[in-house]
This record gives sequence, C-alpha cells and structure tokens, in this order.
Amino acid sequence: MPIDKKSILKGLEEAKKTTEKRKFVQTVNLILTLKDIDLKIPENRINELIELPHPPKPKTYITVFASGDLALKAKAGADMVLGKEDIEHFINDKKGVKKLVAETDFFLAETSLMSTVGKVLGPILGPRGKMPTPVSPTAPIDTIINKHRKSIRLRVRDQPNIQISVGTEEMENDMLVENIQAIITLLERRLVKGQKNIKEAYIKTTMGPSASINMR
Repeated sequence: MPIDKKSILKGLEEAKKTTEKRKFVQTVNLILTLKDIDLKIPENRINELIELPHPPKPKTYITVFASGDLALKAKAGADMVLGKEDIEHFINDKKGVKKLVAETDFFLAETSLMSTVGKVLGPILGPRGKMPTPVSPTAPIDTIINKHRKSIRLRVRDQPNIQISVGTEEMENDMLVENIQAIITLLERRLVKGQKNIKEAYIKTTMGPSASINMR
C-alpha cells in the first residue's frame, strides 16, 4: 500500500524547516534504503524513466540527435538538435562530449542514428546512465520532449540505496509530495515484495539534514 501522504508531508516540512537558506535554490531529494533484494540478479536492478506529476526542476536540458523532418520538428522544443555529422565531430572532441553530457539531462535519438551515437558517445553516456531514448522518425517528438521535461531516471544497480531529486525547495509541498508518491508507487511495483523491500525513507535538501518518513 502507498505511504501515507501525511507521513511524507511531515518529513518534508521537517526537512525544509531545518534547512538554512542559501544563495541558490536547493534541490529536494528522496533517499531510500532497500532490503531483502539480491542486486546480483539482473531482474532486480532498475533503470527506468518516471514521468512525475510536476517538473522536478525549473529547466530540464534535452538534446536530440535527429535528421530531416524529425530534426526540424525537434528544434521547436529541444534545447539542442544534432545531426550525424555533429555526432561524428565528437570523435576528436572528448572535452566537448563531456561538456555536452554534463549539461544535458536527457538525450533522445532518431532510431537510424542510435548506432552512430552508441559508437561515438556510448562509452561516456552508458556509465552515466544517459544513453538516448530511441525515437521513430514519425514519432510526436514534441510530446516526447514534454514528457522528459517532467521526468527523472530511477536507477538501482549494485547498491541498495537510492537518492533522487523530486523537486526544489521553492515548490509547493503538495507538488513535492505528489512527486514522491509517484516514485515510491513505481518502485513498489518493481520490487518483489513491494513496500516491504523499502527499509528506510528520508527527505533531504541539498545542504540540509535528512528527515525520516514513517513507513508504517
């Protein structure tokens, strides 16, 4: 069963209350510790995109690898659109690749360019969990871009710990609670024993102490 909204709200209010004001807008993070799950089994690992009810950050940077009509349509919504020649240019520009990867939250790629992206950028994108989402040439690219602007990637690999951004301290508490509920709901569906596989849950701002969420 889902974690009670009041429990999440109480933890969120405590996290915000104990956070000192900084000269920048702090991120609000959800921290989860899992239990009784064997991550050596590939099926127990998680790498999924979650569309949240509310955008988790003011600006999500999206780069699209595309050509032809798809590239033209993507320019209306993406922050950067790169073609095959642009991708191949990165073969001799490792610094440029790292800068692009650091600045981009999500990559989308036309299916015909996936192999090129994999060869040139895969060694850097893969380990960072930023391999592109494949997109058909006829796909509604504007809808896909908008979906990614409201999304975060949930990853559980070799450690039973998760720290994931759910928004910023400037967002209304109800919006943050709804984002947290969306993440936990998906995680419960993916875990063998659902909520029983979640040992502890905390909320924390970038520079503040953590506040626990009552799991019962």
